[in-house]
Amino acid sequence: MIKDLKAREILDSRGEPTIEVSLFTEKGEFISSVPSGASAGSHEAKELRDGEERYFGKGVLRAVRKIEEEVRPLLIGRKVDPRKVDELLVETDGTSDKSRLGSNAILGVSMAAFKAAALEEGVELSEYISSSFELERSIPRPCFNVVNGGVHSGSNVSFQEFMVVPHEESFEKNLRFASELLHALKSAILKDYGVSSVDIGDEGGFSIKAGSSQEILSFLSKNTKKTSFLIDVAATEFHEKGNYLLDGKVMNRDMMISFYEEIMNDFPIIGIEDPLEENDFSGFRVLTEKMGETMIVGDDLLVTNLERMERANKEGSCNAMILKINQIGSVSESILAAKKAKEFGWKIIVSHRSGETNDDFISDLAVGVGADHIKAGAPQRGERVAKYNRLLKLENNLKGCL
Repeated sequence: MIKDLKAREILDSRGEPTIEVSLFTEKGEFISSVPSGASAGSHEAKELRDGEERYFGKGVLRAVRKIEEEVRPLLIGRKVDPRKVDELLVETDGTSDKSRLGSNAILGVSMAAFKAAALEEGVELSEYISSSFELERSIPRPCFNVVNGGVHSGSNVSFQEFMVVPHEESFEKNLRFASELLHALKSAILKDYGVSSVDIGDEGGFSIKAGSSQEILSFLSKNTKKTSFLIDVAATEFHEKGNYLLDGKVMNRDMMISFYEEIMNDFPIIGIEDPLEENDFSGFRVLTEKMGETMIVGDDLLVTNLERMERANKEGSCNAMILKINQIGSVSESILAAKKAKEFGWKIIVSHRSGETNDDFISDLAVGVGADHIKAGAPQRGERVAKYNRLLKLENNLKGCL
């Protein structure tokens, strides 16, 4: 039974405010902290921010008050049932985009409720998720962000994330591979670019003053072995009035598609995330048809939203999805989106955000829904490594269950 609920304003990995929630039961205190994205699709559920002078308008005290003054009275005395908690919060909010209570407020409570329910059942969070939603647990293959671009860095390249996807036989070996590679890449950047230090982007990857996104792919190809690439283009960020300004060059949709065909031939790319702007369902379909087995991944296109996912499936717009819990604003809805993606035959990539905390919730989520991949940033910086270290433990625990 829920005995109390508290919330507070804390800082995320970018030094910006976010919400931390404490949910109390007879079993103890269950704490969650909410991620936030810098590159956010316009169709995402809406955070509630203060809009005042403090923190340049990004404070979350309004959302904290919503939790303590409006949500708390609704939940105290109720059984810890996360799905019903989520349904009640969405109903209480009453908007299509969670803008009244705020997706950040709803999500913080939702995450804490799932943690509490797992302990009530005496199981790990990943097992609670899988059993409650009739899914099978598995360890996802990690996609490690080694170079940041776009709005996540001070770089002048347009692509937002350059990720390596190693193919070792265990998560533990994949993590070791990525850690060793990251240190080797740092040395290569210092040598090849003639710099005395290397900048770090929002998600822990290196920020390189390269001439183009293609140049970074060439650099990575030269300095990596036994790995594939996943790239997050985040094309909406450099799309305006029907054209794209890719690395300073104006390109239309057809030119962008031709460019993707070119780099697919040149580099071992297994997936392209958000290759076109967030409403171009037909352009995504053209790419999906052209690229065969390559993952054409919807992020801003889908925003973990069942209605947009249904449309994308009907139109053949993609064959993989990014799953971000704060895009839709509750854990239950995120898991239902994963189930729907499995029905469609899509690949699932559970993802962090650029504004992260040390909460490792998404690691259990990825294992619980049986995601194909997880991306949590580079294998450095505490808020990124927390997710990977949790996956090490989950892999070890899961082996003991087989």
